[in-house]
Formats: sequence, structure tokens, C-alpha cells
Amino acid sequence: MHAEFLAALGAIVGSAQVRTGAEVQAMDPGWHPDNLAAGVVVLPASTAEVAAVVRLCGQHRVPIVPQGGRTGLVGGAISQPGELIVSLARMQAIELLDPVSRIAVVQGGATLEALQEAAALERLEPGIDIPARGSATIAGMVSTNAGGIMAFRNGVMRHRVLGLEAVLADGSVYSDLTQVVKNSAGYDLKHLLIGAEGSLGIVTRVVLKLDPVPDATATALLGLPSVAATLQAIRWALDIGVGHLRAAEALWQGYIRLTADGLQWREPGMELDQPIYVLLSLGGAEEAVLQEAFEGLFEKVLAHHPDATGIVASSARQERALWRLREDTDLLYRAHPGAPSYDVSVPLARLDGYVEQVQRGLAAIDPSLAPYLFGHLADGNVHIVLNRPGPLPPALSTQIEAVLYGPLRALGGSFSAEHGVGSKRIGAMFDTLDPVKLATMAHIKRLLDPDNLLNPGKVLQAA
Repeated sequence: MHAEFLAALGAIVGSAQVRTGAEVQAMDPGWHPDNLAAGVVVLPASTAEVAAVVRLCGQHRVPIVPQGGRTGLVGGAISQPGELIVSLARMQAIELLDPVSRIAVVQGGATLEALQEAAALERLEPGIDIPARGSATIAGMVSTNAGGIMAFRNGVMRHRVLGLEAVLADGSVYSDLTQVVKNSAGYDLKHLLIGAEGSLGIVTRVVLKLDPVPDATATALLGLPSVAATLQAIRWALDIGVGHLRAAEALWQGYIRLTADGLQWREPGMELDQPIYVLLSLGGAEEAVLQEAFEGLFEKVLAHHPDATGIVASSARQERALWRLREDTDLLYRAHPGAPSYDVSVPLARLDGYVEQVQRGLAAIDPSLAPYLFGHLADGNVHIVLNRPGPLPPALSTQIEAVLYGPLRALGGSFSAEHGVGSKRIGAMFDTLDPVKLATMAHIKRLLDPDNLLNPGKVLQAA
């Protein structure tokens, strides 16, 4: 990248906000070692500066890789020499938090956790939560259409966004910062940008719906004999009258044993010998009443499954310890560095059969393949992580993807529930999606980014 271009970047954002060489090497690359491979990072401080950077890149035909918290798992933020990384790390302001309208206007570089903390001061929350809350940015979550723990009740990011602002490939600014739910004024173009992973525009500001925070919460962990029994327990939990179900996270035996061992977690009466566990969270007015409701739920479960096990958290400390069993996925990747991971969603009525089919199919490829399974069971989203280090040989990867993805289209499921497509899942997308949808996506990309400068090599096409 020549000196004239770098000087022009510095004139837009200030020379200190153009990082190269050792300055880039000192930055945290996040989940993929090639996220910073471009070697040049620019940090604009406003939408106007982002637009000026994009226009400059258009003049010099320099490809752009937008980056947020670099927490993505499908290579959506990887870069290469000759590209420019545009980081929104200096755009973290929460510009408006309106407790009456229950909305927030947030710059794209703000983290989910920062928004959660600001909203909590008004007894509100964004209605979406993911374990990477401390580093995942709002623009990144919009761009990947993030889902997470509360999606079964509140929807994914697409359902939380009222309006947004983004810089398009020609440097123009698309600004639709609508702050109301009801809006039938023409095409709702924000949905082109939500889930586009920066390939159609760089999201710079977002308007999000907020929900009231419950006065109290309670957490329970149940061990059950099957997926079907777990889905039934979730249905009963949804019917509890004294509160509302906030989370229903499944942890199959292999996964919970690994995290429990890593965290040195032990609890009398919970031997972790059940095939599947479900972590449930209730929100409501009084903690004691919610805990009582969970105890009643456990009694109901025992009436149908006498060998089931369970625990209701009796303190905030115990509640946090239970949630660490689900959220400390780093323990898995320490045991199996670079372990191949997959992120599928399946209609609930077909989930049990799908899991059994996958386990049989993987065992037929290699009897030692015993995947770790966990995920958001109330909405059918299951994360599948193999018990071996990655990357896999290409031929083996193809076999495994055929087992995991082959049934999904007929079942009405998805090969990417919440992690996106990035560079890692393009092949799976072309193997599983409707050809007319793919052709329409390609047409939109050519229309909005004819020179393929926005995040090339991601979602649709090779760089």
C-alpha cells in the first residue's frame, strides 16, 4: 500500500489513526490469526470519516475489510495484504438511551456489554445476549444477524433493529434511523445490510429496541434422558405462570463434562451421567417465587422421568457458576485447538432425529468422532464441535459437511444459525440454498458493490 494512499488516509482520520507494521502486530487478532493479515488498519471516528475512507478506497481500488470485535467464527473478518481494515473501535458512543420509548441509538463500535450496562441503569436490556458480549460490537452483531441466548423469545438481531445508518460501497451514506416499530414506508432496506457481513455496506449507527429487565431471575440445571424429554421440559417451563422463560440452553453430556472438569465444578446429586442437560433461566418479580416454580417444574419432570437430576441455584454465585458451564467454550478449544465447529438450526419437531442421524453419520466416517453438542435448544440452534484439532483434511471436511448439512434443506433448517457465512461457509451456502436466492444475492452485490471492494471473498464470492 503506497505512501500517497496512506497519507491520504491520515488526512481523513489523523495520522495516529492509521496503523501499520509493529502497531498492527501488537493488536489482538481475535478468533482468526489472519484477521490482521492486511497489515494496515484505519480507525475513523465518525460516519463522515468512514464515508471519506470508503470513497478514497474506491478511487484507488483498495478492498475494504470492516471489523468489529473480531469474535466471528467463520472467517468473516480475515484480511490479506493489499486490503484495508476499517475498524470502528473509536465509534463506541451510546448516543441516546430513551427509557420512555425504550430505544437506544448506538454507534457501531459499541460493545453489547456496554449497551447492556447503560440500559440496565434504566432497568432495560437489549433483548439479546451472547457469551462474547464483552468484545462483540453492535455493528458486528447486526452484520452477522447474531442470535444468542434469548432469540427464542425476542428474535435475532434482525428483530431488534428499528433503524440503521451505513456507508455504501460508493461512499454514500444510507441513513434510516427510524425509532418506531411500525414503519410501512416503502422497502425496508435495512434488512439487506443485516446479515450481509459488511459485503454491502459498513454499519456505523444502529437504533435498537430495549425491553424491561425483570426484577429477579432464577436458574436451574436439569439432567434428562433424551432430547424429546428436554423439549418437553422446556415446554413446561414456557407455561410457568409466575415469570417468563429467558433462556433454555442445552449441554449434551460430553460438553458439560468437559466444562465441568475444566472449571472443577461439582454439585452433590449431579453426577453428569444423563445424556443431555438443560440450563433454564426464569425472569419475574420475586426470586423466591421463581425458585419455587423451578422446584415445581423439577417435580413434574421427575414424575415422567424418575432418573432425572436437577439443581435450582440458591444464590447469585451459584447462578454464575451454572452459566459458566455453558459459556466457557474456550475450555473446549484448549482441549482441541482449532477444533472444527458448526452452527446449525433445525425445526424443534425434527431435532431429535437430526442429532441421531448426525451422530450415526459421523461414526460411520470415523468411530472416534464424538462431537460436542450444545446450544440454544428452545429455537433449535445446535453448535457441533468435533473432538479433534483443526483444520481437517479437505476430503474429510467434505464428508463431515455432507453429514451435517445434507438433511437440512429438506428439514427446513439452516447450515448457519447465527455465525454467518464469512469465508468458511460459502461452499455450504452454495450446496444448500435455493439457486434463485443465490442468483438474487449475487445481483444485489453487483448492483451495490460493482467493483467488489467491500469484504471480498466473504459470503458470496472469492476474492
